[in-house]
Amino acid sequence: MVEDGKINNKMATEVLDGVLAGEGTPAEIVAKRGLAVVSDDGPLLEAIDAALAAQPDVADKIRAGKLQAIGAIVGGVMKATRGQADAGRVKELILAKLGVEG
Repeated sequence: MVEDGKINNKMATEVLDGVLAGEGTPAEIVAKRGLAVVSDDGPLLEAIDAALAAQPDVADKIRAGKLQAIGAIVGGVMKATRGQADAGRVKELILAKLGVEG
């Protein structure tokens, strides 16, 4: 499931804990616990907009070429999506939204 991009490493640990606790198969645990990587652009863009609005100074740093600052925005998106966002896709969307080449 991790290799397929359906869950991330953090989610995989939670799934493994569920399997060891006898909660069912990995697929059943993913479904029961609502674990799945969010890669649909709609919810991600909403979370990105909120994170950028909360940290406009970070957005300015990214626009100025300080790409390492993107971590703060990605962190805000991950928090908003309970760690379920596809971090790679989030980075792509942030850079596109800010008009920055990655």
